[in-house]
Amino acid sequence: MGELPQIIKLDATDSTNLYLKDLLRTKNLVDNTVVVAEKQLKGRGQMGSTWYSEDGKNLIFSVLKKFDALHAVHQFNLNICVSLAICDVLKELYIPNVSVKWPNDIMSGSLKICGILIENIMKGQLVQHSIIGIGLNVNQTSFENLDKAGSLRSITGRFFDLDELLQSILKKMEHHFQGIEAKTVTQLLPSYERHLFRKDKPSTFKDAHGELFMGFIRKISSSGKLVLELEDKIFKEFDLKEVSLLY
Repeated sequence: MGELPQIIKLDATDSTNLYLKDLLRTKNLVDNTVVVAEKQLKGRGQMGSTWYSEDGKNLIFSVLKKFDALHAVHQFNLNICVSLAICDVLKELYIPNVSVKWPNDIMSGSLKICGILIENIMKGQLVQHSIIGIGLNVNQTSFENLDKAGSLRSITGRFFDLDELLQSILKKMEHHFQGIEAKTVTQLLPSYERHLFRKDKPSTFKDAHGELFMGFIRKISSSGKLVLELEDKIFKEFDLKEVSLLY
């Protein structure tokens, strides 16, 4: 076991990821430093989407992870470890049909319940450290105009203790991160792919130009790209900015 994580609790902040990044500039933080906010004023999702959250009802936190020898080519391992850690915790809480919508949304059925934003600070070909931001909808029950959002409470009817939940996720993350620097993405992909949302189901996608097309999610490449099968058995890789899944 490493050092006990240092947990910094805030009432409100623009973004826990930004707060941690700023802190890192001035302080030598220990590995696994955690910043938790009751309220996030400018939560960001992938590609600048905003994350709406009621104060004090959800789990909004960022974790600092330091590395000695994590190669940039294997950085998708971070997405895999964090996603699987959250899936493990949710399954233990009997949340139904938990899956990962590539690259970093956690779903229950067709509802998004958690978003992950990973920001890596590089040094040459290595990831020096990572700031892992997680927003998990826990006890919030109303979602303004977000028909695809849900929370642990809206799905199960149960109330959850945020501190206990945080501890469970941090423990599972530590477990999944063990030995990560010695593993390739290819080694870790099978368990991630088993959790992939809409894998092998006909789905509609939107490309970078707003055009819609049909395809099947078949796998994830070793660099973390989405591999779709299009018509005529054509396989094509897509990066995060190049495609979005519409269901």
